[in-house]
Amino acid sequence: MAIESLLIIIGVLAVLLIVGVPISYSIGIASLVAILQTVSLDVSVVTGAQRIFVGMSKFSLTAIPFFILAGNLMNQGGIAKRLVDFVMAILGKLPGALLVTNIGANALFGAISGSASAAAAAVGSMVEKGEEEQGYDKALCAATNGASAPSGLLIPPSNALITYSLAAGGTSVAALFLAGYIPGIIWALCCMVVAVIIATKKGYKGIPGKFDWKNLGVATLRAIPSLSLIVVVIGGIVGGIFTATEGSAIAVVYALILGICYRNITLKSFWNIVVDSAKMSGMVVFLIGVSNILGWVMAFTQIPQAISEALLGLTQNPIIILLIMNVILLIAGTFMDVTPAILIFTPLFLPVVKTFGMDPVQFGLILVYNLCIGNITPPVGNTLFVAIKVGRSTLSGVMPYMLWYYVAILVGLLLVTYVPFISLGLPMAAGLL
Repeated sequence: MAIESLLIIIGVLAVLLIVGVPISYSIGIASLVAILQTVSLDVSVVTGAQRIFVGMSKFSLTAIPFFILAGNLMNQGGIAKRLVDFVMAILGKLPGALLVTNIGANALFGAISGSASAAAAAVGSMVEKGEEEQGYDKALCAATNGASAPSGLLIPPSNALITYSLAAGGTSVAALFLAGYIPGIIWALCCMVVAVIIATKKGYKGIPGKFDWKNLGVATLRAIPSLSLIVVVIGGIVGGIFTATEGSAIAVVYALILGICYRNITLKSFWNIVVDSAKMSGMVVFLIGVSNILGWVMAFTQIPQAISEALLGLTQNPIIILLIMNVILLIAGTFMDVTPAILIFTPLFLPVVKTFGMDPVQFGLILVYNLCIGNITPPVGNTLFVAIKVGRSTLSGVMPYMLWYYVAILVGLLLVTYVPFISLGLPMAAGLL
């Protein structure tokens, strides 16, 4: 029954997505169709409605709308330019200085805004003029911008990690947040290595002269208010001063005050930001609620147990099992957004990795890292297409450079997958594990 239910879910979901049905409705319909084998229509519909309500009623979900609002306030708050100047002051001497700056600023802005696409749009537009003036290859700049933007999704505060916490049955958000730093930095460093190598071959030099400490001091002072958001929110959550939900509300207040002080947020723009955030939050929260039906169906039909038995029957080697999972997640990520993919694959694969002792925190980072790669991989690849548009390039021009970035990012994925300390080191040091 479990395998039949899984095939029904996959088949119905694929058909509905192909014909253009929204992902939230597709998940709900596919789940109900699968359960009709064993449960009558009236009972399954009523139970499905109950599961949606239960899924949307979790207090911890409140953090997601607040972080979305905080991110949108930051996007409009004029912080991108300050972060670009800050990173440029630090890394400007490296070959391909503007490429490296783009990568570093994407990691910082993506972490603050919580959106890879927003980072690619905001930071990419900031460095584009300088890159054009210095004769940089447009396709290379767009590829660099797109490849590095998802790194910020791993660095907290991260809605993807909050979603995983809910899907995993309450894995510590504080531990997940701390665990995201090193994988996110690894992603950015992998991109920097590629950028420096290509820039060296093309003869793109850094800023001439000695290191300018005065410029660094000025840039740091201008960037500190924006960077402090991460320190205040994450420090408070990890230190036990407030919960992730309370921290998200503090982030909203902080971002609003910062935007007003920078004079980039008016009463009209604030209203538009609130409306946009409400629409986005509604979609995300409803998707989580509907995905609760899928979780119930999987538990009822014992799909996770069947998947676990199938993989363990294929091989007992954790290295091979994790490699198979990575391949599946990489393929799925090219067609699905991060949030629904987390909600679908967490209940499928988490029980499997638990059988050989993997910590749920480490698996959460493996899962999100995989799905973030899908953000920059066609045919969906939303972040990549934003970067191409901002960089005024083409997909055919960008892809030769993206192949090099894919190789580097996949090396980072293997490190996150097979070196537990990368994900677990900071949470263990903080006493969260």
